[in-house]
Amino acid sequence: MRATRMSTLVLLLAIAGYFLLPVWWLIVSATKSKGELFGGNGFWFGAELHLADNVGRVFTHSGGAFPRWVLNSLLYSAGGAVAATLLAAMAGYSLAKYPFRGREGLFAVIIGAVLIPPPLLALPLYLLASSTGVVNTYWSVLIPSVVTPFGVYLARVYATSSVPEELIDAARIDGAGDLRIFFTVALRLMSPALVTIFLFQFVGIWNNFFLPLMMLADDKLWPLTLGLYFWNSQLRDQPWYDIVVTGSLISVVPLVIAFIVLQRYWRSGLAAGSLKA
Repeated sequence: MRATRMSTLVLLLAIAGYFLLPVWWLIVSATKSKGELFGGNGFWFGAELHLADNVGRVFTHSGGAFPRWVLNSLLYSAGGAVAATLLAAMAGYSLAKYPFRGREGLFAVIIGAVLIPPPLLALPLYLLASSTGVVNTYWSVLIPSVVTPFGVYLARVYATSSVPEELIDAARIDGAGDLRIFFTVALRLMSPALVTIFLFQFVGIWNNFFLPLMMLADDKLWPLTLGLYFWNSQLRDQPWYDIVVTGSLISVVPLVIAFIVLQRYWRSGLAAGSLKA
């Protein structure tokens, strides 16, 4: 038994090191000057810390484009995640609490949509956006971001297990309508699942690259992923390695903050959603 525990601990430490080593390299590299990036130990700090200088250069480079990209990413991620969470909650609650013909078939289609890789939909979405005239606008990225089949699935599973029918019946006896019951009763009981959906969608939109690449030509509309990709593509002509590395580190900070703040809700939402399917 002791040998099993030790082997499990060693395996988990090795896996943790595998995932944390790139993060450590990113943190260390962001503190180095341009010359130190290619000299010395890549996994340890240089003679002097240049993090403040690198951060300042990131925010002033290309005419101060980086802050705009940060705001764009926040707009896409936060706006899309809030809208997607609300729509998923409404759809999941309806599938869980309102029996209608074809409900299980519709739910099966939603489960099937979870299995479709998002990059496969980029070209059809571009053609649809082009026909409606929203290409190269904020809407071309925001509108596709409000759809989350996994969120609908999780909301239905959680609503089934956490919103009692007796509570809904009691609210109806008191004269509450369906919308009032949903917004005042169901949403509060489903809050752990909603936070989980929000977090997944926020991270997914924040890391989305292919859809903005297809939709956006104006660099003023780019998110961080597309902006850093453009900077990285210019490295052959301009040695901006320190700027790209530091910008990549800064782009991770909002995700880390979101996970730390919402971690307890995220874990409780996943646990409750796994109890009943």
